[in-house]
Amino acid sequence: MTARNPPEADWKRFRELREVALDRFCTRVLHEVGPVTEDASRTSHERYLGVFQLRKERDRQLSVAFDNPRRSHMIEQLAAIHAYGLLEAGELDRFSESAREAVNGFANLRGW
Repeated sequence: MTARNPPEADWKRFRELREVALDRFCTRVLHEVGPVTEDASRTSHERYLGVFQLRKERDRQLSVAFDNPRRSHMIEQLAAIHAYGLLEAGELDRFSESAREAVNGFANLRGW
């Protein structure tokens, strides 16, 4: 296996897990927006800017973890999904040892 050509079984697991992780990510962001919009100590404009900044940062994360899902991007995207705390216990263990090592290596390289 190479990072750009993971085994078919890992690719299949990734495609399934990707959908679950994307839903978790979106749920998390929606929960983060609530307190920003409801902060009565801030003006409406300040709350708007807070939502804008949050959305901008989360859009960047969304792009890294989920945009353009291709087999050649699987390790990088899985590492991002893992780094963003979107995997539950044991989900990374479903992947081959070589995929897990590649994910951990990529995460270390990126400083995640």
